[in-house]
Amino acid sequence: MSQERVTLDVKDGVADVRMARPDKMNAIDGAMFSALAEVGDQVAADKGIRAVVLSGEGRAFCAGLDFKSFMAMGNRDPKEAAREPAPDLLATAGESPANRAQRAGWVWQEVPVPVIAAVHGVAYGGGLQIALGADIRIVAPDAKLSVMEIKWGLVPDMSGTQTLRRLVRLDVAKELTFTGRVVSGEEAVEIGLATRVSEDPRAAALELAGEIASKSPDAIRSSKRLLNESGLGTVREGLGLEATLQRALVGSPNQLEAVMSNLEKRAPRFKDPE
Repeated sequence: MSQERVTLDVKDGVADVRMARPDKMNAIDGAMFSALAEVGDQVAADKGIRAVVLSGEGRAFCAGLDFKSFMAMGNRDPKEAAREPAPDLLATAGESPANRAQRAGWVWQEVPVPVIAAVHGVAYGGGLQIALGADIRIVAPDAKLSVMEIKWGLVPDMSGTQTLRRLVRLDVAKELTFTGRVVSGEEAVEIGLATRVSEDPRAAALELAGEIASKSPDAIRSSKRLLNESGLGTVREGLGLEATLQRALVGSPNQLEAVMSNLEKRAPRFKDPE
């Protein structure tokens, strides 16, 4: 993994993913971009993983882009670097619709199982966009979140314009993007930017991930796909996908195990998806 910028530990079907640059408040440099995409792909390919917790080590979730590291790339002039992002980050990433920079946030939507972001400290700019790529966000009450790109004369370009719009009202998305103002964890929940608050977001996220991991992995994966694709096509297409996925679930080994474990009042023994 790129300079160990991101660590991955898997236990009981839960992937514990941590940004590991605490001395820089997990600010994003080139290695961090690559590591996030790499571990996202690794998690997506592991059929034994049933839920993911995404967090940051140290004092913060992620402070956003490390401008100094990008200005230093190729000994570019600071003014030039501020105007022109590193070209390799703008390259497309295989079959993904996102380029390399966007995949740091968007890859968590491509992961087929639920991803829970545990946010403490700050989640600024690109850091917030990474959190927005998760399916659920548990935040500390005093966490600080901001769509901060406007401060640097930029727009969100790590998939935030896609994920933010799905979470909050359009006028709220515009206000946050136009001003870059900082909101607390408590306000983030009020406006829909976060799911709920917790004094210990990572512990709460791991607990929730464990609960999700105890459910049928086939049904969980189908549910994420259905909800992610809802509203992207016509009603007919959405209902058709719902019916198609439900037909595949009914009578499948894991669906039958869900029924039997409930009837027999025991813990289910689900198999990994094929």
